[in-house]
Amino acid sequence: MEWITDPQIWVSLVTLSVLEIVLGIDNLVFLAILADRLPEHQRDKARKLGLAFALITRLILLSTLAWIVGLTEPVFTLLEHPVSWRDIILIGGGLFLLAKATHEIHGSLEGAEEGEGGQPAAVVHAGFAITIIQIGILDIVFSLDSVITAVGMARQLGVMVAAVVIAMIAMLIAAGPLSAFVSRHPTVKMLALSFLLLIGMSLIADGLGFHIPKGYLYFAMGFSVLVEVLNLVARRRRKAVRLRTSM
Repeated sequence: MEWITDPQIWVSLVTLSVLEIVLGIDNLVFLAILADRLPEHQRDKARKLGLAFALITRLILLSTLAWIVGLTEPVFTLLEHPVSWRDIILIGGGLFLLAKATHEIHGSLEGAEEGEGGQPAAVVHAGFAITIIQIGILDIVFSLDSVITAVGMARQLGVMVAAVVIAMIAMLIAAGPLSAFVSRHPTVKMLALSFLLLIGMSLIADGLGFHIPKGYLYFAMGFSVLVEVLNLVARRRRKAVRLRTSM
């Protein structure tokens, strides 16, 4: 019970929890996009299952620290760059994100024929099982990044596990409101898809040995969100003015 009175452990826990929540933004954006493709009554279940899978994946990876460290060992060399299994996973995940985001952007811009109940056909035919599988694939990529960060910042396994659980609880609370907000605003959804392209490119670059600091990515995303918030406020005010003038 000495950990209770050790301030270093508490500082490590708080710092790592905040960092895990920040790293989970990528996961939440992808989850919001995919869940929005499902019928409304399945979206909440998909979000919970996706986050549960992410938590299980992170805990399994944390329980195999020696294997995680081994993932960073070079497997072969390509153009004088040592490639590890971590690099291969990051490149594969980045390519998957680029393909998925491009497909979603194409569908949003080109439109889709209406299906049952007046919904877009793409939404009606989005399979629940396929959606969960896609979420699971990207959860592995995001979990790998998250766990490697945790291993690098903390020495106690208990601190790592607690930080991951705290981050998952925060993500579970935020997943619903974020998905609803993205679903209500088409321009926000397009912005979120652009974020996925940005994240995909950063994963590929990281896998190829060109590390892009996360701070730059999150600053770009934050600035874009601020501009979009200003646009939403401006549109709401214009709508209010039109309503007043029409009365």
